[in-house]
Amino acid sequence: MSALTNTHDVLVRNLDLLQGRVALLGVSDPAVLSHCGTTGLAMSEHAGIFEVLARVPGWQACYGYDAHQLESAAYDTVVVFLPKARAELTLRLTMARYLGRAGARLVMIGEKKEGIAGGVKQFQAVAQDSAKVDSARHCQVWVGGNQQPLAEFEAADWVGWTDVDCAGVGCSVAGMPGVFSEGSLDDGTRLLLQTLAEIPLKADRILDFACGAGVIGAWLHAARAQSTRAGLVVDGVEVQAQAVMCAEATYGKAGVNGRIYPSDGLAGLEGRWQAVVSNPPFHSGVKTDTSMTEQFLREVAQHLEPGGELRLVANSFLPYESEIQRQIGAVEKLAQDRRFTVYRAFRRGGAGVLPIKKPLG
Repeated sequence: MSALTNTHDVLVRNLDLLQGRVALLGVSDPAVLSHCGTTGLAMSEHAGIFEVLARVPGWQACYGYDAHQLESAAYDTVVVFLPKARAELTLRLTMARYLGRAGARLVMIGEKKEGIAGGVKQFQAVAQDSAKVDSARHCQVWVGGNQQPLAEFEAADWVGWTDVDCAGVGCSVAGMPGVFSEGSLDDGTRLLLQTLAEIPLKADRILDFACGAGVIGAWLHAARAQSTRAGLVVDGVEVQAQAVMCAEATYGKAGVNGRIYPSDGLAGLEGRWQAVVSNPPFHSGVKTDTSMTEQFLREVAQHLEPGGELRLVANSFLPYESEIQRQIGAVEKLAQDRRFTVYRAFRRGGAGVLPIKKPLG
């Protein structure tokens, strides 16, 4: 039990709350299922965790909020683990109201440092007679009744659109609660796109790692449309379910030629690309976590053609330069501002590929 994350450990402390058919929304530790003493629905928006959940006997796994195949009003207890984005909690609670029958027990669990105090107000707005029933492991457990059940729930209804422009190239990007930089263009991505405008990739097949809502692919497609070159393919890899949905919508609206792969890293991906671009995440919940990017850097060389280019933007304080040098090849800083640095490296083994020296700025 001690090996579980705090929120999941606290659920195990309160197994008496799980009555009838159970749905768990936002599972981050699949091991919790073996402690529950029941079966039901387990939802995770993380592609790797979803794959593990899908192999657990007796449990139905759901990848994110795509609930069109799920039965409404089918669960007697719905547990909501607090997401890191406040806006996403509204989405998750809405899904809970759809899945729970009228009068079903709604349970919300979250850590104090993740904002459970603020989430309580949202929970109280939809859960009748809500009350805190436990406080342990820096977490709180709240319980209420599903007196506002919903007959319909469509994740697509939560998609909104934002027009972004960078270096004279514009595109429309889909967004959903919980998706990185929803409603705006992240400053790091903007700096990366500026370097792509000034020094375009010499590639027709590109992979965008941690592609988010697909802004880089849509921008590259729009930039290529302004040139005389054709035949661009931009594939994307993304772990989060909402971002996958948004990236597919972004690509569809822009007419981008490429596929979005829901995947936890590159391990399950086949093939090689002429270039890989990325603005990788460095948070896990509220904690700094560079492990995903470090694993990506260890694996990306095998997905780059010899001489293929890696172009990556990251917060300047993160220790990526030496790892890029070790795994890919000589590193060049194409641009740097107060917060971000854009790195470029070419995979060793390519003939005639030399970095173009350019002053930072």
